[in-house]
Amino acid sequence: MSSLSANEDCLGWAARDASGVLSPYSFNRRAVRSDDVSIKITHCGVCYADVIWTRNGHGDSKYPLVPGHEIVGIVQEVGSNVNRFKVGDHVGVGTYVNSCRDCEYCNDEEEVNCVKRPVLTFNGVDDDGTITKGGYSSYIVVHDRYCFRIPDDYPLASAAPLLCAGITVYSPMIRHKMNQPGKSLGVIGLGGLGHMAVKFGKAFGLNVTVLSTSISKKQEALTLLGADKFVVSSDQEQMKAEAKSLDFIIDTAAGDHPFDPYMSLLKTGGVLVLVGFPSEVKFHPASLNIGMKTVSGSVTGGTKSTQEMIDFCSAHKIYPNIEVIPIHYANEALQRLIKRDVRYRFVIDIENSLK
Repeated sequence: MSSLSANEDCLGWAARDASGVLSPYSFNRRAVRSDDVSIKITHCGVCYADVIWTRNGHGDSKYPLVPGHEIVGIVQEVGSNVNRFKVGDHVGVGTYVNSCRDCEYCNDEEEVNCVKRPVLTFNGVDDDGTITKGGYSSYIVVHDRYCFRIPDDYPLASAAPLLCAGITVYSPMIRHKMNQPGKSLGVIGLGGLGHMAVKFGKAFGLNVTVLSTSISKKQEALTLLGADKFVVSSDQEQMKAEAKSLDFIIDTAAGDHPFDPYMSLLKTGGVLVLVGFPSEVKFHPASLNIGMKTVSGSVTGGTKSTQEMIDFCSAHKIYPNIEVIPIHYANEALQRLIKRDVRYRFVIDIENSLK
């Protein structure tokens, strides 16, 4: 097939400096190689990672920076060796677009743990030395290994948050066998990740307790998301009443918080999985040793588990709660994300607003 995309400008929105302010930006994508898929982007989720890197939060941002790693769209061209996808297919791209493809983790389709580190979808250095640019753009060219099939009947806008928020909680839930009906799950934080953990927990048949410092989220947690219980984690009496009641906890909180109170909620042999990035993790050894508890960490997931998660969501009609926005609202959306003023994931309508 032709490689017109090599000569066409890709329109995106980029940050030029650590202010993080986004504005229109034109650039070129690479020509479609034999194993590549060119995707017309229809939607892109807004993740807190977009805030961090547009504002140089890790000190490694490469400007101009086009954020976005919850990407969905429609295949517009495939390379000569690509058999998994064809023009017109609905596909997604997540947090990475390349890896070594040779280490034990890549061989197990756990590319997110590649020993040479996966190439991030934006602000990464690809195998040709170019800096990757993300989904706040009109199209993207990606090796087909790192593309995911979106079922035709699954709304593309809803699929976008699955590529980061969804897989970030689904992957450790499967790894730690949190899909056992009748077990109990606690979810710390009720944002983009937390609300997906609640949805997966209910689909797995778990008794789900939301643990939040914000009483204002109680009604939504119980009625909109279907949680079984809501506990104000700053209320010592409420927390004491839930002691040793949970088999599992998914901790999605990004801000600093104490860990000992949450560890006290775990049953003997209970597991707490941290998927957020507070500045430190600190707890008393007795919180871990007494009761044989486990603390684990996790990021997103490999290509195998990501496709399984998408198919699971389709089969069980699990849809993220989203607020669809135009691209010119992106700066305000990032500010609202910082203030945690979103229920529960912004998704940019790239197709209809990026002109």
